Amino acid sequence: MSASSSASDAWLAQLAARGDRQAFTELVRRSAPQVGALLRRMGAQRAMAEDIAQDAYIAALRNISSFRSEGSFAAWTMSIAARLYLRQRRREARLELLAEPIDSQLSTEQSIADEGADLDNALANLSTAERMCISLCYGAGLTHVEIATAMQAPLGTVKSHVARGLRKLRKQLGTSNTETERQV
Repeated sequence: MSASSSASDAWLAQLAARGDRQAFTELVRRSAPQVGALLRRMGAQRAMAEDIAQDAYIAALRNISSFRSEGSFAAWTMSIAARLYLRQRRREARLELLAEPIDSQLSTEQSIADEGADLDNALANLSTAERMCISLCYGAGLTHVEIATAMQAPLGTVKSHVARGLRKLRKQLGTSNTETERQV
């Protein structure tokens, strides 16, 4: 049976779980732009975003039977990709701490602070959890409930991260509420 572009994510996931490669290919085709855009919004360079997206799809294929259709396949895959990206960033941060003397860390932080406060720099200054929640909410268009499910975090925690992150972005960018939400 061939995968149809009008088929639901749940149906395609069921077919993919039974080994239908065309069904999984259709799911990837539908969700790839969103997954890549989320990773780039979170701060990944294009090559890293592509690598992590590929790893996310491999993980999704391995675990396709656990897809519960509570949200879209794209949202489910974006949550996998976001977790993989954060894991990669943590590894890199540990390596940087080992390789870089403290004085150069301070000068790097100072140079970042001296740069203009554009959106990417402002997002980079948020905590990992705030950046992830803001990116999933405004960059990927997920609801707070979908984010809480994807991150396996309480709904109130997600709402707090989004609110706190938006406050910090507004302060850094010197914009009003509606201007910030439009930019993110």
